[in-house]
Formats: sequence, structure tokens, C-alpha cells
Amino acid sequence: MTIAQARRMALAAQGFTDRAPKGAIEARHLRKVVVGRTGLLQIDSVNVLQRAHYLPVYSRLGAYDPTVLDSASARRPRWLFEYWGHEASLLPVQLQPLFRWRMARAEGAWGGPRSIAVQRPDLVAWVLKEVGERGPVTAAQIEQDVPRPKDNWGWNWSDVKKALEWLFYAGDITSAGRTSQFARLYDLTDRVLPAAVVHTPTPEPAEAYRRLVELSARGLGVAAEPELRDYFRLPLDGTRAAIADLAEEGVLVPVEVRGWKQRAWRHRDAAMPRRVSVSTLVSPFDPLIWERGRTERLFDLRYRIEIYVPQEQRVHGYYVLPFLHGDRFAARVDLKADRRAGVLRVPAAWAEPGVDPQVTAQALAVELRRLADWLGLSEVAPPERGDLASALADAGVRGSVSSVV
Repeated sequence: MTIAQARRMALAAQGFTDRAPKGAIEARHLRKVVVGRTGLLQIDSVNVLQRAHYLPVYSRLGAYDPTVLDSASARRPRWLFEYWGHEASLLPVQLQPLFRWRMARAEGAWGGPRSIAVQRPDLVAWVLKEVGERGPVTAAQIEQDVPRPKDNWGWNWSDVKKALEWLFYAGDITSAGRTSQFARLYDLTDRVLPAAVVHTPTPEPAEAYRRLVELSARGLGVAAEPELRDYFRLPLDGTRAAIADLAEEGVLVPVEVRGWKQRAWRHRDAAMPRRVSVSTLVSPFDPLIWERGRTERLFDLRYRIEIYVPQEQRVHGYYVLPFLHGDRFAARVDLKADRRAGVLRVPAAWAEPGVDPQVTAQALAVELRRLADWLGLSEVAPPERGDLASALADAGVRGSVSSVV
């Protein structure tokens, strides 16, 4: 299999070759993306452009009403729930039994919540009782007057918040939705999830790994072992055993991808379109590019998010989105939604090696206007820097959306 074939297979598996819906985008279209293609949506709190979980749906379907996705995890009948899938994620509710091994072990719970569970079990019990009596409830609504450490910016949680996060990781409580400030509304898991899911028998860990690896393979199309493991952050031994079982059953087919050192696996149902015609921006947290090594092998794109890099050390910008054009990434663009001014700001735009700057700029200009429209921004500002800035300005990224469409 050539790199180009593997690339097209990966894009098809992720839903980039699916036919666009006609008319308004509804919940059923979102289900097809999340349940049928990506398997989950990563959540991230950065809101400089748009919150991370909204963007993969936009990249595959185009402009849609984000409240439709909000309702999927906040209103009955819910079909999404929050848990640690690939980092914090929205997942289809039917997958919840497949993560009970993680809940039971709580191995991935980090220092603060774990220390509270060990040192203050009385507090954890009290918090669980409060959620049971008052849920859905935010952390702020039930916090006690406990000291907060001030020496670690970004992790300045109260002990109550840590207890809530421990209970969330252990599966005793979950999110019943989010406030307008994006704070979780905690409630008992049994009250949030559909009864059919709550009463589904818990599979053995080995069976859960097998089913999750198959879902990873479906979402990736073709992948090496590290990517199959990374998709749902599975343990190494469990992933290898699952791959062996799925290969024996014929679900995973070994393939050789020219130029890859790693052994590759193709899901037996993976499609390989003859061509891919897509033009869209892709979130830094999109499943297509989660595993940066695979991204580089498939697309020759070395991508690193730079939001945690000091400004003077950034190469491409703060919140940079790769631009997918055809079956390749043709550019990357630093973006910011200036909601108060109603402007989509473009701090930087960069062309990828080997592309035609004018052709790429024309396509990217159209996509930026489409994105601004979806975000409710009336203007797209001229790009401020980057080797594609001049061509992008010439392509019409210099004023109001309505004046250049």
C-alpha cells in the first residue's frame, strides 16, 4: 500500500469523504460523525477560536448549530457522556461499559484527586452525598471553606473539586451538562446515563480492550500499534493481546505501507476512495491528527500545538489549525475569534512545502469566510504575518464576510 492510498483510507475512515447533508444539520448527522466515524470528541477548555469538541463536526459537516451537540450530552435522551477516553472526551453512551475497567482501577487519576481519596475519604463520601442530594451541581456550589494552594497556576483546585474529579474518574458521578461558563454539572452516573446502559453487564477487561481496539481501527482505517493504543489510551499489553485476537478473527488485516517502519493494520471494512476532495480547517484536537507521528508519516506534516510555548519561541502561532485541501495539508493558520469586535483574526498564515501559494490562498480564503460565518463573526481580518499572508490578502481576506463572499 502506498502512502497516498493509506492517506485516502485514513480520511475516509474519519468521515471526510462522506456526502454532505442536504438541508439543516440535525442530531442524526452528528451521530453519524461521532458514533459512526470518530468514536469520540476530545474536550479542551481553550476557547480562543471555538471549543475543541465542536470543531471536528464542523470539519466534516460544515456549519451547524453547536447547541445540537450540547443537547446530546445534557438532555434526555442523552447519547453522549463525558469521560476519559482520549483525554477528557465526549463518548457515545453505549461505550460506557467498555471503560468500567478504567473506572474500577482509577489508575490514571492524577496526584490531587488520588491524594484526596487516600487522605480524606470522609470528604469524598461527603461530596458524593452532596451530589446525590443536590445534583446536577457545580463544584462551586458545594465547595467547603478549605485552603487552596496558590503555588501552581492552572491546578488551583479546592479539595472539594479534587474529590469531585476522583469520583468522576471512578465513575460514581458524571457530567449532566455544562454551564454557560463551561463548568461541569455533576450528578450521579445512574441518574445521567440511560437505564439500558447502566444495566449493561460489565465486560471483562480483555473484551473491552478488544472492542475498543476495533473501534480505534475503524476510526483510523490503517494504523500501527501505537496509534491503535493511543486512540483510547489503552494499556500496552492489553492492546497487543487485542490486536492478536482481532488479527486471528480477520478483523485486522496486516498491511505494508511503503515508507513506514512500523507494522501496519487495516480494518477489514476500511474503504479506499480513488480520490479525496475536501477543503476544511482541522482542529489541533481532531482525531485525524491526534498521534503526531502518524500525522507526519501520512501527511508529511510535522505539527505541534504551541499554546504552552512562550510567545517569543512560537514558530507558527498560538492556536494554529492545519488546512486540509484535497488529501493533503496545504497550509496552517493561526486564528482567534474576536467576539467583541465580530472579527476572525488571522495572526499568521503559512503555506506547506510544495503547494501553489495562490491556489492554496484562494481555497483557504473561502474556508476562512465559511468559518467566520459559522462563528457569527462579520469580518475576516487581513493576515498579520507568515509566508502565505500576502497571497491570502490578495485572495480577499481583508474585510467583511458579506463583501467578499
